[in-house]
Amino acid sequence: MRIIATLAAAAIACAALAMPNAARADKLQDVISAGKLRVGVLMDVAPWGFKDDKGEPTGLDIDLAKLLAADMGVKLELVPVTGASRIPSLLADKVDILIAAAGATPERAQQVMFSQPYAAVNLGVYGPKDMPSAKTPEDLKDVTIAVGKGTTLDVWLTDNAPGAKLVRFEDAPAAVAAYLAGQAQAFAENSAIAIKVSEDNPGKEVELKFLIRQSPAHIAVRQGEQNLLNWINTTLFYNRMNGKLAELQKRWFKEAQELPHM
Repeated sequence: MRIIATLAAAAIACAALAMPNAARADKLQDVISAGKLRVGVLMDVAPWGFKDDKGEPTGLDIDLAKLLAADMGVKLELVPVTGASRIPSLLADKVDILIAAAGATPERAQQVMFSQPYAAVNLGVYGPKDMPSAKTPEDLKDVTIAVGKGTTLDVWLTDNAPGAKLVRFEDAPAAVAAYLAGQAQAFAENSAIAIKVSEDNPGKEVELKFLIRQSPAHIAVRQGEQNLLNWINTTLFYNRMNGKLAELQKRWFKEAQELPHM
């Protein structure tokens, strides 16, 4: 009996040592307990995320962040990120989630976990009316295209249109600015940004010259935060069914595309 009691005591002691880790709240519970959701967003890429005439954050990603925080019942803290700093900010725990026009790729999926799509746009090369349209990547040969360095578009064009003359800039706004300034014949971006560029610059022609593919946007969380990801996917499904996601797309993209499933 004494041996059994000793073994039982040892088992209890081991369990007690393991309890702090086992009982440690995951990110979803951390956010709920803190009463605040930190969301990494772009602040310089309209219509995803930007500042309005009053200097207030606005855009599709901003509205979606507000919607998620309201559904979770917590306060919202918007954390500005750039295209290059999005994933590093998430990995460094500077934000709880990313809603920053992020496309899912196998390479990125080695670092973070992606939600179901919350929006969809078309990726392509845009230029003036008198620029010939391209039917194949080979037709882009010798075309000077401004593109954000390291973006999905940069990678795709590098791999599939080696004849194109890519001019790489630090981010999407810089690439668009180069096109508007006449430093490039065309620019590579998604359709939502192209529409906004056209609206903001009525004297500058912006037409789709080569369609690459549809590109869904996803919310990203750190690897292993499955409970948080499950909650996000459930909430996205709920707001897809009640029409709120479609309303956001129509407001900011002028259309609501059918969202693919992962």
